[in-house]
Amino acid sequence: MSKKRTIDAFFDRTPKRPKQEADDADGSAPIEEPPGTSRHSHYPFEIAYLPAVVTRALASLPASPGKAINHQPDLDLLYFEPYIPRDMAKSLFHFLRAELPFYRVEYDIKRGGVQTHIRTPSRWTTVFGLDDTSCFDENGRVMDKTTGTEAADRRYDKYPPRPIPRCLDDLRKRTEAVTDGKFNFCLVNYYASGLDSISFHSDDERFLGRDPIIASFSLGAPRDFLLKHKPPVPPAGGQLAAPPSAAKPLKYSLRSGDMILMRGRTQTHWLHSVPKRTGRNEYDGGRINITFRRAMTKDGTENYYNYNVGCGPAYRWNEQSSEMVAWKP
Repeated sequence: MSKKRTIDAFFDRTPKRPKQEADDADGSAPIEEPPGTSRHSHYPFEIAYLPAVVTRALASLPASPGKAINHQPDLDLLYFEPYIPRDMAKSLFHFLRAELPFYRVEYDIKRGGVQTHIRTPSRWTTVFGLDDTSCFDENGRVMDKTTGTEAADRRYDKYPPRPIPRCLDDLRKRTEAVTDGKFNFCLVNYYASGLDSISFHSDDERFLGRDPIIASFSLGAPRDFLLKHKPPVPPAGGQLAAPPSAAKPLKYSLRSGDMILMRGRTQTHWLHSVPKRTGRNEYDGGRINITFRRAMTKDGTENYYNYNVGCGPAYRWNEQSSEMVAWKP
């Protein structure tokens, strides 16, 4: 009796010999082609496609219906528990950690007229995509949608945009179909351990437009996701008031495969965070967070690459040493 094939086998990139009954008529056994790769001049290395069987499986997602969470003022969430089946999510975590380029965000800012170089040690980041004013042509060049000519803008010069690789774009397309959202950016955070975190913030930048929709996926170790209502904006010269009395802080323990869709007035009125977590975690302590969102203007492209790629080197997961190592071509 043959062994049961697990979802982990779908992510094995080694070409497999097909079963004997699938052999050619002349008795020779054709060898399956390995998965293809996404290539672009601004990728540090080629990024593997998802195995075809996984891409086909995406068509049947979500694994469970979304639960509406809108019982508090200005809050509008849709919580899928899970969106991706647990076993598939675990393998997808390991696949993306191994295949994507990551960065320790570094950037320069001026404070009081003094230039300061910032390194963010709290997590690893990467980003792909392009704002609504432009698009990629078949050769990967950035083209202005209005003029149809190659885009020339200083905001694209320092950190050249790069398209969403197919292994993430397949999930983006399915997420759009399920949520009716439109997404042109994919941000990926890798939390190497429970000590990696992100403080309270909201994704309410002007370049996202009014009431942005953001789809946030969790893969790997479970982590707490906290939300709290912002203090109301005071009138000019006034003092901050307390949040509405009906707005209570929320905590969700996100497991591998879960997805939270944040929509409506959520970003305008709520903050969210992933705090530090002590103790032993599953999946080597690592967690990957994938967010799909839509940037409307060039300022969004500049912002996302500045704070998620920065000026440091690219890193890639090394399975032998179980750590991110600087990429050397």
